[in-house]
Amino acid sequence: MTRILVVAAHPDDEVLGMGGTIAVHTDRGDAVRVLVVTDGSSTQYPGDAEIRARKEQEAVAAARELGVDDYIHLDLPDMRLDTLAHVELNHVVEQHVRDFAPEVVYTVQPDVNLDHRTLFDAVAVATRPTPGHPVRRLLTYAPTSSTEWTPAPLNWFVPNWYVDISGTLERKVAAFARYETERRDEPHPRSERAIRATAAHHGSACGCAYAEPFVLVRGLE
Repeated sequence: MTRILVVAAHPDDEVLGMGGTIAVHTDRGDAVRVLVVTDGSSTQYPGDAEIRARKEQEAVAAARELGVDDYIHLDLPDMRLDTLAHVELNHVVEQHVRDFAPEVVYTVQPDVNLDHRTLFDAVAVATRPTPGHPVRRLLTYAPTSSTEWTPAPLNWFVPNWYVDISGTLERKVAAFARYETERRDEPHPRSERAIRATAAHHGSACGCAYAEPFVLVRGLE
């Protein structure tokens, strides 16, 4: 059993970017924790406690579709992570790395979304390869409707690691269907058709029916 930590800035990042891979890990019997650090709604729906609770319920239901019971949703300010002191966000991530002691960490790609970039920096600090550190592999995943919209000067997402999700794509689709507040009509990247097409595209890049792409930031064998 491998301990897997999936770090997301917002609820839905984890499913859009690597829902199929999460299901692959849980099917293997790995211990998977999903950590979402922002409240996910306070910027778009300021002061709306009802939709905050609804989005959290959706996220928990999505996690269960993927076989995850260890889901943690924090309440850092949505779309305003850059307003926090860097050391404060580092401390939050470091605490979970220390407590959970994952061997593999996935975090969101630092793309056009500033929360994603800020969170990536904190995860990079929390997973520094000091002697005795538990993390053996650090990868980034690419949430659709964010990474592919990133302007060229910022976009260094060139996948060098793929996971075959041919057997778990339907669970990814079912998990995202739980996010009723986030689904959009096609051809938006958050539509079911786009999710399937993206998985097929990356599958063709690595020789399988459906895949999810990652950047291996660091690995130690």
